[in-house]
Amino acid sequence: MYRDIAKLVLYRNLGEDSILMKLSGIFEEFAGGGYEKPELVSKIYDQIKRILDISTSYGFDKNLWHNYLSFILITNENSFSMTCEKVGANDGTVNNFAKADFKIFKKLFDFDFSEIEEALDIDCFSTITNYKAIGKKEQMYNKNVSEKVQKISCAIEQAADENEIFDIVTDFYRAYGVGMFGLNKAFRITREHGNLEFVPINNTEDVRLDDIIGYEIQKKKITDNTEAFVEGKKSNNALLFGDSGTGKSTTIKAIINEYYDRGLRMIEIYKHQFQDLAQVISLIKNRNYRFIIYMDDLSFEEFEIEYKYLKAVIEGGLEIKPDNVLIYATSNRRHIIKETWSDRNDVENRNGMHKSDTMQEKLSLVNRFGVTINYSKPSQKEYFQIVKGLAQKNGIELEDEKLFLEANQWELAHGGISGRTAQQFINYLAGVL
Repeated sequence: MYRDIAKLVLYRNLGEDSILMKLSGIFEEFAGGGYEKPELVSKIYDQIKRILDISTSYGFDKNLWHNYLSFILITNENSFSMTCEKVGANDGTVNNFAKADFKIFKKLFDFDFSEIEEALDIDCFSTITNYKAIGKKEQMYNKNVSEKVQKISCAIEQAADENEIFDIVTDFYRAYGVGMFGLNKAFRITREHGNLEFVPINNTEDVRLDDIIGYEIQKKKITDNTEAFVEGKKSNNALLFGDSGTGKSTTIKAIINEYYDRGLRMIEIYKHQFQDLAQVISLIKNRNYRFIIYMDDLSFEEFEIEYKYLKAVIEGGLEIKPDNVLIYATSNRRHIIKETWSDRNDVENRNGMHKSDTMQEKLSLVNRFGVTINYSKPSQKEYFQIVKGLAQKNGIELEDEKLFLEANQWELAHGGISGRTAQQFINYLAGVL
């Protein structure tokens, strides 16, 4: 094993602390013969635990060794894999290096652990290659990643040689991409030891635009804009504003689910992180994906100045925003930044135009969103239509008169008419009926 791993070229940047590199060192020590059996067994168990931890996180099953190797192949960002990202393989000399590496991975897939197990009187490798995972709820692991890893793992198991593995892996890169951006739909950012990192959001809500009842004009406007974006056409930053509970955030969540398979990814950023916006964009601008930077419930008080970072990134800085990045935001405020009467002290009203410097400063941010979509509170009739539609989707059978009567009583006691109130009412009914 250790000799083969040392020959990797494109996929060698695994890190000295990776499971594969650690196991390589263990097998080298075993081959040398000068080892203490208890110490070597302990080292093996350390790596077996790490494989089990990864497998639990991603819901791997059956052959955990193959799942782990497949996970490496589809997450390793190197010159070859990133070139194939969303476009697939092209002719070139680098393919020879890739196939040589895949030949090594084929050996690792077929590796016989019986010799070391017999010598050390252990069976842990046999156990993880014939594993039956405990069933668990989808919320406990990343189902999206799990399904893809296990599918490609099964395909490589059946591959005859490195040429077939080459086709399997590069087809995956073309379809989904590579690394965390290839496997995950959405991300947050964090700073660890001063370095900016993307953290996958593993359990995004599986909501679709059809699940949002009503607001057809609003949904069409954001869909048309997003459709143009993923097709590489001209598109605009979008602001969804209006009353709370009307489906603004749900619409954005639905967008990422609708367009993930077409290369759309989403990065959620909070107000206190706006100073990192420029760096975030610099890290994603050369990737073969379309990124929506998502800002939920965006608003600023008078004393907050973070919006200036956002203005500079959207439009106004020396470096233009790349074509593969859009900004989508939701807000309960039409103009995002809180306005006061004092802002209007020096307003000159001429043909309805605001001339106040303060007003113009605050309005200049919202004017940078080319698409603005209003989500207003539904009428009583629209509220009942939403309730009825949600009841049908959830298999709740009640006469309309009784359903609407109870829905009316619910909204009077729970914050008034809104799509959110309707959903909460349906959740209540689903729990008691």
